[in-house]
Amino acid sequence: MAKEYSRSQRVGDQIQRELAALIQFEIKDPRIGMTTVTAVEVNREFDKALVYVTVMGDQEKIDSTLRGLQQAAGFLRSELAKRLKVRTTPRLEFRYDESLERGLRMSALIDQAVAKEKGRNDEDE
Repeated sequence: MAKEYSRSQRVGDQIQRELAALIQFEIKDPRIGMTTVTAVEVNREFDKALVYVTVMGDQEKIDSTLRGLQQAAGFLRSELAKRLKVRTTPRLEFRYDESLERGLRMSALIDQAVAKEKGRNDEDE
């Protein structure tokens, strides 16, 4: 049986879709380049939304993109208010999503361990 899908999850998913389109097509800030909205967590009161993003580039590019997004948060919130069918539109707080980076590091470590183990097995033969 399918698990219950909470209202805050549905609102978060809708915000994620709308923000992805708004960031891609409506924001003209040069600091905001290749940005992907990976997740949105909305609290129970629907007054705050944590928006997780990934950015192509180094730490300086990540920091400038987050500053640009935070400056555009008011505009994005007002555009969301027009598109969402909710009583109040949550405040947006942008955070860098490190999960992809961590996953790549873990994968590299696993590959190294497997290669090292394979090297030991080749020596034993």
